[in-house]
Amino acid sequence: MNVVPIPVQEIPVLENLITIRHKLSALKKDRSTYPKSDVIVALYHETEAQLEVISDIRSQKAWEATVRNRLNDVLDDVMSLLSLFFMSIGRNRESPAVYAQLVTVERYLDQLAQMGIYTDHTLIEIQRRLEDIENIVCADAHQSNVSVCFLELLRKKLERCKNSLNTLLMTIQEVSPLLNRKPIHDKLVELRLDLGAVASRPSGFKAQDILPFQSKASELVLPSQGETPKGQALVVGLLEQLYEEIHDLLASTDNISESLVPIADRLKDIKGQLERLALTHRWTLRETDLYTFQLQLQEIEKLRHHGKFRDAQSNVPEGQTLINFLLRGCYRLMSKMLSENVPVAEALMPVHNQLSTLRRCLVEVRKWGKPDSPRDLYPYQMKLSSIDSLRVDGIFYDDEGDVPEGQAICIALLSECYDILHELLSSIDENSSDEESS
Repeated sequence: MNVVPIPVQEIPVLENLITIRHKLSALKKDRSTYPKSDVIVALYHETEAQLEVISDIRSQKAWEATVRNRLNDVLDDVMSLLSLFFMSIGRNRESPAVYAQLVTVERYLDQLAQMGIYTDHTLIEIQRRLEDIENIVCADAHQSNVSVCFLELLRKKLERCKNSLNTLLMTIQEVSPLLNRKPIHDKLVELRLDLGAVASRPSGFKAQDILPFQSKASELVLPSQGETPKGQALVVGLLEQLYEEIHDLLASTDNISESLVPIADRLKDIKGQLERLALTHRWTLRETDLYTFQLQLQEIEKLRHHGKFRDAQSNVPEGQTLINFLLRGCYRLMSKMLSENVPVAEALMPVHNQLSTLRRCLVEVRKWGKPDSPRDLYPYQMKLSSIDSLRVDGIFYDDEGDVPEGQAICIALLSECYDILHELLSSIDENSSDEESS
């Protein structure tokens, strides 16, 4: 896509957005303190003002691809950072927080469409997420303090995601029961997911890791009698794509094309970091950290030409499948982490995490057998008491005396822990009474 020049009247807007981006980037790099809600909201309002100016300059074509230029790229950066900052201050249920999710979902859907590795279960999960995002945007549409231009930008992005999703859903719905529900279609998707897992191993893979997939693919038999089942073209296409991927991976087992090695190594590193974050993100992740990964993946995708990664001579080198598998895996992990984010401010997240862990422990104690004596529950009582002592007049404050978002969630968790603890203590008393009476 050719980038059009920036009109003179848009240059001041671009400069203002670059200034906002610098401020957000500086906040992202500052790990000595938690982001402040009033600072983030102020920067959001500055961005809103610039959106109003862009909308006036471009009239009804503000977000069309034909007028896209560098200003749009900077705006994407600003909106993504703002979105992640809104999540980090616990304001997940407000429209500014959904932009980063929409960007990730859109790219994830593009990868699914390109590779054909999806089932109705995967798509329904994405559909529910988009419905939730749409509810947030619709709720804010009735608020007078939310910019109409900002909501219009979100609606455009949401509409693109929904269109991509509907296209994929239609392909699934068109598959005949003869081919679907495990017999062939789902088996194909399952094989390609397993193939992707092998191809994405940090330690690499060998030919003997790929050859079993070739045998399994040859065992899949399409119905040959009667009328052609609905959706057979899709399934045949998936089967052919599976064979191509197997061939490509076998060809790149010993030596992936030299021109693609740096890209593959970089993607493996990104995927490895995301996998580690996926395990520990509730404790270690700052939402704005995902922005760095998002930028790296966008830079890699810009290296494509007509959907393929090419070498210096514009040839298509071996190893395309490996790169696509790694890209899809990265977007899937990012999408998962964003969807699991809870509306609790970063400053309050340590309290939330401790309470969540304590609740899980108490639930396990209740599930697997009541304790023998109150002494067994002392560690839980002490931990709960130490967390409760952090409150002042019933409120959790941050280090600077501000009230972070997420109070209701943390207090509800605290109350639930107390309830389970009292239930367990009562069961011990009842057991003691029964023993004495007998």
